[in-house]
Amino acid sequence: MSGEITNLTRMRSTSSILHLDLDAFFAAVEQRDKPSLRGKPVIVGGAGPRGVVATASYEARVFGVRSAMSGTEARRRCPHAAFLGGRFGAYRQSSQAVMGLLREVSPLVEPLSFDEAYVDLEASDWDLGKLDEHVAGLRSELTRRTAGLTASVGVGSSKFLAKLGSEAAKPDGVRIIAPGEEIEFISPLPVRAIPGVGPVTEGKLLALGLATVADLRAADPRELVRELGRAVGESLRHLAHGRDDREVEAEREAKSISVEDTFPADLTDRAQLATILRRDAGSVAGRLQRAGSFARTVAIKVRMADFTTISKARSLGGATDRAEVIGRVGEELLAEVDIREGVRLLGIGVSNFTRAAQERLFEDEAPEVGKTETETDVDTSGVRGRGFFPGADVIHDALGRGWVWGSGLGRVTVRFETRHTGPGPVHTFLEDDPKLRLAKELSDLPATHPETSPGQDPHPR
Repeated sequence: MSGEITNLTRMRSTSSILHLDLDAFFAAVEQRDKPSLRGKPVIVGGAGPRGVVATASYEARVFGVRSAMSGTEARRRCPHAAFLGGRFGAYRQSSQAVMGLLREVSPLVEPLSFDEAYVDLEASDWDLGKLDEHVAGLRSELTRRTAGLTASVGVGSSKFLAKLGSEAAKPDGVRIIAPGEEIEFISPLPVRAIPGVGPVTEGKLLALGLATVADLRAADPRELVRELGRAVGESLRHLAHGRDDREVEAEREAKSISVEDTFPADLTDRAQLATILRRDAGSVAGRLQRAGSFARTVAIKVRMADFTTISKARSLGGATDRAEVIGRVGEELLAEVDIREGVRLLGIGVSNFTRAAQERLFEDEAPEVGKTETETDVDTSGVRGRGFFPGADVIHDALGRGWVWGSGLGRVTVRFETRHTGPGPVHTFLEDDPKLRLAKELSDLPATHPETSPGQDPHPR
């Protein structure tokens, strides 16, 4: 095999794939809704002895705080930050506003998460010769509809380039990579900038003397395949030349449904864990039923005290949406795990969906036990807040709307302010004060289409 590029994928000749990434999304939503936190370090997650950081504001990142860092380390680096639980309803509300806006630009939008999406501009009516103007209008409208959030945008001839463009534009910027500029743009980037290159792969590449994308492009393809395997080696070779023909997929159906619990202390009681599995199986089954789907595979995830994660999956003889079936299989899988060292996280999930139940057709068929894999990863399941958690929205009958500044010892301290006010006063109440309650409704975002003058398009293309 020579070092020449052969059989490379067909590439677009225009910069027509856009990648949008909301800036420090969770933290930005909190700062937007809590005026007293604007311009100050904010960390979502990280609470409790086992917490991890979900998102840190840019003010916290100055102190070295980053996503997936332990809460203990984040507090050491930035002790004066506001540590808040996750308000996923608020994040979902803003995400839906952004995704709705993107779908007005193009029918081909591929959401990757709450805060990130690809957009195929070939399916839009944008004039690609005026990308600067169109992107500026998009970002301005996004900020208006989300009441102040910002996004970084990259545009290129492929998903790969658009993603790297948005990374280079952070925070709150734009990077449009014109056709012909691809190699110049990617060459000086470190190999870890390539999506999918994690610490292990990066270490192997550095051991080969390949520190930049330019180094990777000049490498012997045979050496890459030998060290990384054919699939990874060839994929990296293509990306190092800026080649990526993945299309924007407008429909991204959920590939799995799962529920996880992280425990404040390691659990070793198998009966207690089985009870938790059965309860969570009910939640999973409920989501399956609401989606009108049935699952062919049940899986559990068990994270041990040393952070080792054991994942076990079993293919069913058919498909089910019944909680008792999902729970029973989960318990059988859990029975195969040695829990004597203690369990810090337990999850159960389903996958391999179909629209028809088949379980009674195969009652005599022995289920196939999937392969067990062991991996290490980061515990982020403790981000979601419960009860009067720091950051939670509350309403007081006399003082109105505010958020929980802190709680404990039967008391709740509230700062009364909203995104429409300036920094507000702080008051402390007994936790069972009948006048204080969690707010169930979110504050509205601005209208999708503001009032305009006759004949004026609110978001011209």
